[in-house]
Amino acid sequence: MGTTTTAAGRRPSGTRKGLRGSLWTLAASVMLASTAQAAVPPTPEVNTTGLAVTDDTVKVGILHSITGTMAISEIGSVQAEKLAIDQINAAGGVLGRKIEYVQEDGASDWPTFAEKARKLLRQDDVAAIFGCWTSASRKAVLPVIEQYNGMLYYPTFYEGLEQSPNVIYTGQEATQQILAGIDWAVKTKGAKTFYLLGSDYIWPRTSNKIARKHIDKLGLKVVGEEYYPLGHTQFNSVINKIKLKKPDVIFASVVGGSNVAFYKQMKAAGVDFTDEKPLLLTISVTEDEIRGIGGENVNGIYASMKYFQSLDNPNNQDFVKAFKAAYGDDMVIGDVTQAAYLGPWLWKMAVEKAGSFDIDKIREASPGIEFTKAPEGYVRIHENHHLWSKTRIGQAQTDGQYKVVYETPELMEPDPFPEGYQ
Repeated sequence: MGTTTTAAGRRPSGTRKGLRGSLWTLAASVMLASTAQAAVPPTPEVNTTGLAVTDDTVKVGILHSITGTMAISEIGSVQAEKLAIDQINAAGGVLGRKIEYVQEDGASDWPTFAEKARKLLRQDDVAAIFGCWTSASRKAVLPVIEQYNGMLYYPTFYEGLEQSPNVIYTGQEATQQILAGIDWAVKTKGAKTFYLLGSDYIWPRTSNKIARKHIDKLGLKVVGEEYYPLGHTQFNSVINKIKLKKPDVIFASVVGGSNVAFYKQMKAAGVDFTDEKPLLLTISVTEDEIRGIGGENVNGIYASMKYFQSLDNPNNQDFVKAFKAAYGDDMVIGDVTQAAYLGPWLWKMAVEKAGSFDIDKIREASPGIEFTKAPEGYVRIHENHHLWSKTRIGQAQTDGQYKVVYETPELMEPDPFPEGYQ
């Protein structure tokens, strides 16, 4: 059952005394000049398509898995989206209206995601949906979003090969994450052989297809490729195969709760990632997953992503402070969590640029929008609805954080349909 509430009405038990001050402080730091509204525009002018917009409020949807195997990864996205909504409301809302949200649980089940998306669009008339994590859930939701002309802000790094007028992709696509990560391993670590390992659904399989093509183009070799169902917990067989093949790199895209079993079993098998024999490069283990896996079990692995909690810039320092004030000092922030935080802000800026909540007008207004106060540093929406962003390589530490060891010197242009990789 969905719940409609203002962000202030869903305060978690871990709230800190400084939350209200943090909300105002960070909200003030990220608000653009467009925030200051001289007057609240009349509802008939900003809502011509029957969305849930009143003179005082606007309703949006939050759609993630808060139960099932993907909850370990998706709860952080929910928290980040609510934090952004809190901050936007604290600074005056959107076109003078406070944001209310309806939260639904995709329950790690793709048909459920489609059903809940339909409910949010048809029954709740939400002005935007912030949600999904896996590509399987996004693919299930996409035809619903397009049929009913909704707008989805999707936060997860993904395989690319998609571009929808009804989606803003706030995570990275393959050329920004996969190709950049492999290039780093080859140029910096001299990698020549790779073992591809992933969960068994569209994102890992398509990502590894792209990775394999890139490895082949570089004249290097894939010595193994394995997939396991979501929620799988027995990895001893593949660990033995990896030991036999002795690859230079394990390229891992295992997702959700399966990561806990995989990394603990790797350690139990005597694999010391700090030796880098083999080097493990993941595109799926963020700080959110490490919190469940345990830092001692991933010490030494590398991750290719655009954001790490340890990034040292003023935007990120403010964001981390506000996140911990809202959800507890022991909370961590991963790549997808940060990308989820971008969604409500980018939507707000598109609405205010368009001067309307209408989906068609938001779509037209989105390309070119810049968010200079993003925790990752700076992002800009491309005409293909993906974000320009940097790619970074981090090495996991025992404290559950990543130490950034490399970043691209410039923003990488998103290219969801790279020539030769389709």
